Amino acid sequence: MLRLWRATINSRNGLAFAIRSEQAIREEVGALILALPLAWVVGATLMRSVELVAVVVMVLVVELLNTAIEKLSDRLTTEHDLQIGRVKDLGSAAVGVALIMAALFWLFAIAERMGAI
Repeated sequence: MLRLWRATINSRNGLAFAIRSEQAIREEVGALILALPLAWVVGATLMRSVELVAVVVMVLVVELLNTAIEKLSDRLTTEHDLQIGRVKDLGSAAVGVALIMAALFWLFAIAERMGAI
C-alpha cells in the first residue's frame, strides 16, 4: 500500500511539474477539461463519449512521454546533437499522430451525431 501511495505522489508531482513547465501540456489539459462535458453532448452513445474522452487523454499521455524524452535529452547535452534531434523529432511525430487520430475520432463522432454517417 505504501508503494502505491508513493507512486501516486510521484505521478502527481510529475503532472504538476509538466503543467508548470510546458505550454503544450497546459493546452492539452485545457482540451481535456473541455472534452469532458462536450463528449457527452457529441457522443451518440455512452461508449462513444468515453472514447472521445479517452482519445484526448491519450494525446496528453503521448505529450507527457514526449516531454520526458525532451527533458532527458536536454539533460544529456545542451549542445546540438543530430541523434538527439532525431529522437526529439520522433517524440514530436508521435504527438502529431496522436493529435490527428484524436481529431479524426471527434470528427467521426460529430458526423455520427449529425446523422451524416
